[in-house]
Amino acid sequence: MFKRYLIAGLLVWLPLGVTLLVIRLLVSFMDQLLVFIPLKYQPETLLGFNIPGLGVVMAVLIVLLTGIIVANFFGRQLVAAWEALLGRIPLVRTIYHSVKQVAVTIFSSQGKSFRKVLLIEYPRKGIYTLGFQTGDAVEEVKQKSGKNLINVFVPTTPNPTSGFFIMVPDEDVQVLDLSIDEALKMIMSLGVIVPGGKGNPVIQEATQELSAALRGEKSDKDSK
Repeated sequence: MFKRYLIAGLLVWLPLGVTLLVIRLLVSFMDQLLVFIPLKYQPETLLGFNIPGLGVVMAVLIVLLTGIIVANFFGRQLVAAWEALLGRIPLVRTIYHSVKQVAVTIFSSQGKSFRKVLLIEYPRKGIYTLGFQTGDAVEEVKQKSGKNLINVFVPTTPNPTSGFFIMVPDEDVQVLDLSIDEALKMIMSLGVIVPGGKGNPVIQEATQELSAALRGEKSDKDSK
């Protein structure tokens, strides 16, 4: 009984503590953006006191303003010139274009990245795991393997942000009707939460709240 209550309490406080710690680190990091403002124009100098989280607001405004600028023809020309300049710097060129390609693939509404939940045999035949389709393999790989391969990301548990990249023949892949959200809940809960099934209600509620927090959404309890 003692162990049960201890685990239930940890499942409530541990996600909350980690969430607060991450938020605090993000706010602290974003507040460092204020150092780019001349000292006499900084809010702390003008108002006489510090406003925690102001850097977050400024970061959002900067990103939003940048999006507005690059959405028109003149802004796109500026971005093209900027990328051409970065393309002449060897190390910077590799990092910048790699990160941009990943971002474009993930945020594109027409892309295949993280749109399907797959069932594959991994790490060997007879053992199954969940994966997410991230795209199609390059033509050279398909030709040399003699198979139509697709790119699959196999997440680790309970942290789905890390994992393995593998290329799987399409005949060895089964597309599931699970949503991305349902698959993530299964992975984060170590398989405790199963769509349509029943599990430990304490663990299920705590994991659902953590999943909703990671997506920036309200949990079912908060929406009531």
